[in-house]
Amino acid sequence: MPEYKLIYFNARGRAELTRWIFAYGDIAYTDERFEMSDWPAKKQTVPGGRVPVLMVDGQSILQSLTIARYAARQAGLVPQDSLEAARCDEVVDTVSEIMSEVYQHFFKNPEGMQKTFKEDITPKLITPFLTRLEPQLQGKEWLTSGKVTWGDLALGLTMSGLKKFDEEVLKKYPSVEALVERVVALPKIKEWNDKQSQLPF
Repeated sequence: MPEYKLIYFNARGRAELTRWIFAYGDIAYTDERFEMSDWPAKKQTVPGGRVPVLMVDGQSILQSLTIARYAARQAGLVPQDSLEAARCDEVVDTVSEIMSEVYQHFFKNPEGMQKTFKEDITPKLITPFLTRLEPQLQGKEWLTSGKVTWGDLALGLTMSGLKKFDEEVLKKYPSVEALVERVVALPKIKEWNDKQSQLPF
């Protein structure tokens, strides 16, 4: 087994999906975190000068989704079938796009985030995504391949987190909501989340 070290802020952010994947796959790694105030100094020592970074036996991997996809392969969370794997990629890329928009607005105006979320982000990004996804999930336990994939984890992570801006965001999408609830109830995910309750964003 390779030696892994994940380097990121002491926050959920763009490293949390990889942490969920490692938790679900019971993969040991060093979770190296630092405070935002330490970033100017830390940046000089991090490969590429950006985070997250995953070190694999001393070699660096950059880009959050590349890191998560690599981790998912190690955890057996990427479907073998190419079309099913692409289905996961589609969901992961879409929720990443949503979160990029959320972060952009949140850091600019955290006080007005709930209003922006409901009036701008939801109609522009979330409603079209969930409207398309809902019928595809009806009668299914998981997103694809009949078992948990990193697409399920990404969907569960993102949508459970966005409920803090709007508790009703999933109300019209019962199949999506049920999947999200199944994901966060997975024993290893629940155990991990219980440790993270005080972390920002």
